[in-house]
Amino acid sequence: MRRPTVLYILLFLVMAGAYYYFNNRPKSVDNSTTATPTSAISFLFSSADGDPTSIRVESKTGEVVELARDASNAWIVKKPFEASAEQGAAEAAASQITSIAISDHLSNISPKDVGLDSPDYKLIVKFTNNVERNTEIGVVTPTGNGYYVSSGNEIVIVSKSSIDAILGLLTNPPYAETLTPSPIPATATETPLPATPEIATATNETATPKP
Repeated sequence: MRRPTVLYILLFLVMAGAYYYFNNRPKSVDNSTTATPTSAISFLFSSADGDPTSIRVESKTGEVVELARDASNAWIVKKPFEASAEQGAAEAAASQITSIAISDHLSNISPKDVGLDSPDYKLIVKFTNNVERNTEIGVVTPTGNGYYVSSGNEIVIVSKSSIDAILGLLTNPPYAETLTPSPIPATATETPLPATPEIATATNETATPKP
């Protein structure tokens, strides 16, 4: 048999073997495209309620801060005393309210065990659809990352940093910066006038006629 013929036969056998291998090898499972189910993120306040129009924070020790929109839709600080609000800070607080995520839902837990029988703080929020939501804030979780919160008939855990941002309004209400009046320019010192000399009062003696 000629050498070229042998080479052709060997090449044919190699190609046939490769064809057989690639068509009959076990197919591997591509785990990279397997969808992993994820749980939906829930929030303390529903987006269905709309946007916040009033935010009130109360502490157990008596401090109160309240923000609200006025007739022109601008934020004002109503408590501790009423004044204009710094709009950026007030809007940031409103955005923070709507982004408080729930990290865990608890059941069969006593409010007393998590400080909700006498909550440290209360958060009352009104929304554009005229719904008012009342939330009570208990103690910090053992991990230090969350607060126990009572919302409706449910006790949940929410992010500590999210709640701390709202509680910070108590110590730092977002009042608008007021202009500080400029000091009155110093005036030249006037030269004092000389003292007016006292005018001696003449003594009106009655002249006694001499004899």
